[in-house]
Amino acid sequence: LADESAVVIAGIQEHIEEAGIHSGDSSSVLPAQKVPAEHLETIRHYTKLLAEALKVVGLMNMQLAIKDDRVYLIEVNPRASRTVPFVAKATGVPIAKIASLVMARHRRLADFNLPEALEVPRIFVKSPVFPFKKFAGVDPVLGPEMHSTGEVMGVGDSFGEAYGKAMEGAGLALPLKGKAFISVHNSDKGAAVVLARRLQNLGFELVATHGTATRLHEVGLECETVFKVNEGRPNIADLIKQGEISLIINTPLGKISHYDEKAIRTAALQFNVPCVTTMTGAEALIESISAKKNAPSAAVRSLQEIHSLKKKAS
Repeated sequence: LADESAVVIAGIQEHIEEAGIHSGDSSSVLPAQKVPAEHLETIRHYTKLLAEALKVVGLMNMQLAIKDDRVYLIEVNPRASRTVPFVAKATGVPIAKIASLVMARHRRLADFNLPEALEVPRIFVKSPVFPFKKFAGVDPVLGPEMHSTGEVMGVGDSFGEAYGKAMEGAGLALPLKGKAFISVHNSDKGAAVVLARRLQNLGFELVATHGTATRLHEVGLECETVFKVNEGRPNIADLIKQGEISLIINTPLGKISHYDEKAIRTAALQFNVPCVTTMTGAEALIESISAKKNAPSAAVRSLQEIHSLKKKAS
């Protein structure tokens, strides 16, 4: 929010998925969980400079990326974005109303006595809702093109709790046991080892295609090896259809494996098996599974209650 009198940063959201996934298809968390404090300070500095240089009156949204400890500006739009209602609900501040009054020149932004950066009383996660189930045979892989048709919000005292609530709100049932299938690109195998060990510690059995299974065996993890779709029967698609798989982690392997991957993701969609196609998304999902196993009956509070508790505390 900005005008000549002030600049107020309503929120800095961190995308769960990495850059390259459309922002509308990526879950995001407020406040940011893994962005170092010095990068957040740089982002605030850039925001103020841009708002003043562009002479913004009302709302402005920015998209940034961090690579090798350097903050890059992807784009800046002197307008509202689809996340305004989410940030307004999270902060308890009527951002759109304030922006409208400022744009109409009925009020100055400084008149609202807002802090330079708004705060949130809990951890808030925004997640997309996809229409994939309505279209038979569609491949639910995420990329630069936007597919989502709606959004949900999850709130919790921890990131895992908030993300889990958002996933369930989007129609994804969190599995707490069973077999987890892992098939990832070579560049993701190191991260896959860490996630596989966490899944095993949570009580899941591991299933993987040959390449990924070999890597998991190397580090001492027990893992069942299964055929790819084009390698023979029974293959991973058969196991999904038979109800033997409760979770799928499948990152794109390239053009050669495209048919196999699409068959896996299509089967997962048809039989309602959670399927994540990015390592960051898988990490977040496992964190939410862990949170739910530790607290099966998560607290449910209304936004009014959350913000009233915040006012009492302040």
